[in-house]
Amino acid sequence: MSEENVESFKRTVEAMRRGDLEAALEFADPEIEWYPGLVATVAGGATVYRGHDGMRQWQRDSYEVFGEVEFEFSDVRDLGDRLVALGYLRVRGVASGAPAESPFCYLIDYREGKAIRGRTYLDRQEALEAARHEA
Repeated sequence: MSEENVESFKRTVEAMRRGDLEAALEFADPEIEWYPGLVATVAGGATVYRGHDGMRQWQRDSYEVFGEVEFEFSDVRDLGDRLVALGYLRVRGVASGAPAESPFCYLIDYREGKAIRGRTYLDRQEALEAARHEA
């Protein structure tokens, strides 16, 4: 099952790079919980988005803050019913036009090939530590 999760993650990332959230949602459970550290940190947005409608709101909130978003994951680790993806994020603020770059990591739990919970981390070590300890 874990290879299916890695493939699901890769297809989700491809869809998000194209800006196609609806295609990405095919790989997310309808009751997904998403904890997007970046939007909450920068704009004071929601600390958790729930369900597909919540994911749509997360995308709207993100693009209110960041006009350009580019991300890459160089290391995706299969952990069975979860995975940790380590990479970077580059953004440009809508209001300021200022660019920023940061480490960018996901810890995602899966059930039956669909993401059920995801957390964003801006620190590689924090993501790896969470992968070891969260259940």
